Amino acid sequence: MTICYFTATGNSLYVAKRIGGKLLSIPKLMKQNEISIEDDSIGIISPVYGGDMPRMVKAFLGKANLKTKYLFFISTYGMSYSVVKINAIEAMNKNGLKPDYVNAVKMIDNYLPGFEMQDQIDNAYKKDIEGQIDQICKDIIDKKKNVYSLGMLQMLAKAFINNTMGKVIFDRSAAKKYIVNDDCIRCGICAKVCPADNIIVDNKVSFLNKCEVCYACLHNCPKNAIHLKNERSIKRFRNEHIGLNEIIEANE
Repeated sequence: MTICYFTATGNSLYVAKRIGGKLLSIPKLMKQNEISIEDDSIGIISPVYGGDMPRMVKAFLGKANLKTKYLFFISTYGMSYSVVKINAIEAMNKNGLKPDYVNAVKMIDNYLPGFEMQDQIDNAYKKDIEGQIDQICKDIIDKKKNVYSLGMLQMLAKAFINNTMGKVIFDRSAAKKYIVNDDCIRCGICAKVCPADNIIVDNKVSFLNKCEVCYACLHNCPKNAIHLKNERSIKRFRNEHIGLNEIIEANE
C-alpha cells in the first residue's frame, strides 16, 4: 500500500502512519515533472482548509498517474469535510480516477482565527479520534467501498465554499500579512516546514505569493514568533504523535 499525504501540523501524517504502508509527501511529489505510482492500494490523506482541500492536493489529484485496484481519500478536519469529499471525487474523475472509498477523521482544528487552541486540545477526547482512525483502518483492510451522490444541500455548500470561502481563505498573498515579532531568531524552521516554498529567511523572514494558508510556519515556530492580527489564540499546536523533524522531512 502507498499513501500520499499533505501535512502542516501532523494530523494527516499521523493518520497516514496509522494506516501504514509506504508514505509519500505530496509537496515532494509535486516537484517531479511526472508522478506515476502503482500499488495494490493507494490512498491520499489531506487536511481541510476553509472547507476545501489545499490547492496543492487538488493539483496533485489532477496530475498524478495512479494505478491501483483500490483507491481511497481521507480528509482530516475540524468543522466540516462534505465539500472536500465532493471536490476530491470530481478532481479524481477529471483525471480518469475513480475512488473506491472516501471518508474523514474529525480532529483538532488548527485554524487560529476561528479557535482557541487550548480548548481544542482539552476537548479532543470528545471526538474519539483513535476510534475513528481504527474504523477507517478496518475499512481499508477490508477494502470497503462507498459511493456518494451530490444532493442539493451539498451543491449549495460546494458553491459557497468554492466561490466565497475559498477566495477569502486561499489567498496566495496571505502570508504577507503575518506578523513576525522580535522573538524570531531566524532559525529557518518556518521555511523548512512550509510545503509551498513560500518563505525566505536571511537577515529577516520574507513571505512570497504562493501561501497554502496551512499555518505550518505559525504552529511549528519554536519561538512562537509568527502571528496573525486576528488570531484567537497564542497557543500553538502540532499533533502529539508527530515530531518537528517529521514535518520538516515532509515539506522541506
